[in-house]
Amino acid sequence: MSAARRVATAGPSQCPTFARELAGRLSVLFERDVEIARRLNDAGRRLRAANECETVVLGAQQARWRIDRAFHDYQFASEERRQLAAEIGEVIRRFVDVLVAAGWSEEQARAANVHELAGTVR
Repeated sequence: MSAARRVATAGPSQCPTFARELAGRLSVLFERDVEIARRLNDAGRRLRAANECETVVLGAQQARWRIDRAFHDYQFASEERRQLAAEIGEVIRRFVDVLVAAGWSEEQARAANVHELAGTVR
């Protein structure tokens, strides 16, 4: 089969097992990213609320603890998300390489629905 024909017919039914495994891994990583994003939003909201809070109402020490805790949670989630982004990038590169080697175009590989290929359609 010519390379042009393989690209034209490439799709989920011609997806190598390893690419499906990588798609499953990406699906899990994307779900983890959603959870971290929620934690970031929550920590950011708590940080803003603690900063806007009247120190007189809470007391200086309690306000400081709230700010410190929210800031720590935000920084921890930010670092976790940064590390996750690096891991996702590495897995995506392997995923695209495997699909391209199987006859997919780079564009098709990058546009592939990892949830569908992993069998975890949402």
